[in-house]
Amino acid sequence: MHWLYSEMNDSYDISQYSNPLFTVDSVLFTVKDQVLKVLMVKRANDPFSGLWGLPGGFVDIDTDDTTDMTALRKLKEKTDVAPRYLEQLQVFSGQDRDPRGFSVTLVYYALIAEQDVASHLTTIEDVQWIDVNTVQSIPVAFDHQQLIKHAHQRLQQKALYSMAPVYCLPQLFTIGQLKSVIETIIGKSIQRKSLIRRIEASEMFEMQDEKVKSGGRKAQLYKIKPGVDIAHFERNLSL
Repeated sequence: MHWLYSEMNDSYDISQYSNPLFTVDSVLFTVKDQVLKVLMVKRANDPFSGLWGLPGGFVDIDTDDTTDMTALRKLKEKTDVAPRYLEQLQVFSGQDRDPRGFSVTLVYYALIAEQDVASHLTTIEDVQWIDVNTVQSIPVAFDHQQLIKHAHQRLQQKALYSMAPVYCLPQLFTIGQLKSVIETIIGKSIQRKSLIRRIEASEMFEMQDEKVKSGGRKAQLYKIKPGVDIAHFERNLSL
C-alpha cells in the first residue's frame, strides 16, 4: 500500500491542474453611539481600485501555519487591529467572485471594541468603520456586500443565544451598556430581567466594587473574567 501511494504521489504534478484563488477575509463589527459598524478598507490597486472591501488577502504558505494566522496577519497589516477572537463564518466560492478567475474565500467574523484604525500599505487608500446600514449604498469590491450581509445575520443570531456582544464593550461596563449593544445589533428591545439572569448564569463576569452614575442612579460595573470562553445558551434571549 505504501508503495502504491508513493507511485501515485510521484506521478502527481499539481502544475497540470488549474487551481482556484484562495483568500481569507474578515468581517469585524463594533457598536458606537448605538450604531453597528463594519471595518472596511478602500482599495488602491486593481481589481476594483477605489472601491471599499473587507480586510483580507491571500494565504502566505511560507509564514502562515493556519488560516487563522492569515486572518490576523491581514487585519494587522491592513487596519492595525488585533481582535481578541475570530470565528469562522462560511466558505464562499464561484467563477464570478473575482475577475482574475475562480476564487474561494474563507470568511471570519467578530465583534470588537471600537479602536483607531490605520494602514501603512500602499495597496490601501483608506480604512474606516462604516455604518452597516450604508454598505449597500457605497461602491463595494467583489461580493463583499453579500459577505457582510451573511456575517451580520449570523451576528444577530449569536447576540440572542450567547454573550458575544460583551466583546465590543470597554473593560468595565454596566448592564445598561450591554443591553444597549445587544439591542443595536438585533434591532429590537430586550427584557432587562432576562439579561440579568443570563449574566448570572454565564459565570463569565466579575462584579466590581465601584459603581458609576447612570440616569440619576448608581449602576453596577462588571468585567470579563480572565481566560473565560464565550457562554452559549440553548434558548434565545427574551425580547
